[in-house]
Amino acid sequence: MAEIPGFHAVIPAGGAGTRLWPLSRQGAPKFLHDLTGTGRTLLQGTVDRLTPLAGPGGVLVVAGRRHVEAVAEQLPELSAAQVIAEPSPRDSMAAIGLAAAVLAERHGPEVVLGSFAADHVIGELPRFEAAVRSGVEAARAGYVVTIGIEATEPSTAFGYIHAGQPLGVDGATDARHVVAFTEKPDAETAADYLATGEYWWNAGMFIVAAGVLLDHLATQLPPLAAGLRRIAGVWDDPAQRDAVLAEVWPTLTKIAIDHAIAEPVGAAGGVAVVPGDFSWDDVGDFASLAPLLAPVGQPDDGARTLGDDALVQRLDAPGALVLTGQRTVTVLGVPDAVVVDTPDAVLVTTRAHAQQVKGAVDGWRARGRDDLL
Repeated sequence: MAEIPGFHAVIPAGGAGTRLWPLSRQGAPKFLHDLTGTGRTLLQGTVDRLTPLAGPGGVLVVAGRRHVEAVAEQLPELSAAQVIAEPSPRDSMAAIGLAAAVLAERHGPEVVLGSFAADHVIGELPRFEAAVRSGVEAARAGYVVTIGIEATEPSTAFGYIHAGQPLGVDGATDARHVVAFTEKPDAETAADYLATGEYWWNAGMFIVAAGVLLDHLATQLPPLAAGLRRIAGVWDDPAQRDAVLAEVWPTLTKIAIDHAIAEPVGAAGGVAVVPGDFSWDDVGDFASLAPLLAPVGQPDDGARTLGDDALVQRLDAPGALVLTGQRTVTVLGVPDAVVVDTPDAVLVTTRAHAQQVKGAVDGWRARGRDDLL
């Protein structure tokens, strides 16, 4: 990959990944874990694929204060200026907006940033690179750009992007106007979307010039834009930063970038979409994690292990997913079982119930077991 001049990669690293509990928790969320057996955490993998495009100094990670130390340990190649610590979660608009405002202060409003979540798994990197390059060209033409993932099935787990007419921008010949963003549909609606060939999955990837993003934010949510600009103005001055953060950050509107910018600006014709024909997974639950792991036997019956497979025994349990630590685990007669063994908590479920794991977290929270969260 060749570096893209004037391009910076922003990596929002937040959330607890509650559907991957008890492996992923508030203190050690999923982006800090090696979930695919590569020897690199999801965060490290994200930085690995973006650094060639943005350059070694062109990556910014936005993380909560409680995770900054872990981020620094995993990414020693980043300088302190490349890690932005949020005092508290204020959703994705504040995180990405702060990064945009800091970049605008450091490099000017024309700098183009791409926001890519820290906990996604992406394959076919040359295709990913091509989509990013196309998105940067569309962003330089003044658009807010998103990368739409070519849907492989009528999934009800993702939002969708309705693509319209070609954008007509040099260097972004595959870019199209966005007609609308839609929320997660039911199965019938999702099937109808795919039949048209005009809908792609919304992966939450955005590419935009910093000044364009901040100007849109000033129109949509003026107090949020003003607050972010004020914080960014003193960000590189440690003597003032903490005081301004303490005053301003708690007052910022808590809202996702989809609702703050993508939807209203898209409705006004200011958003473009570039197709992403690479493999992508947001590792949303244990059912989606399993296909990302290598087979553990031949013939392949779908069984997977994250950890030492020598500690796992499966008997009449095809498709069983086991995440093991130091103890041996036997799965007997439970097809598609999911067993997650950690030092202080064990989860036993099935792939069919993977989306409901968040309920287990809510249950322990209701019992006051914050130590398990």
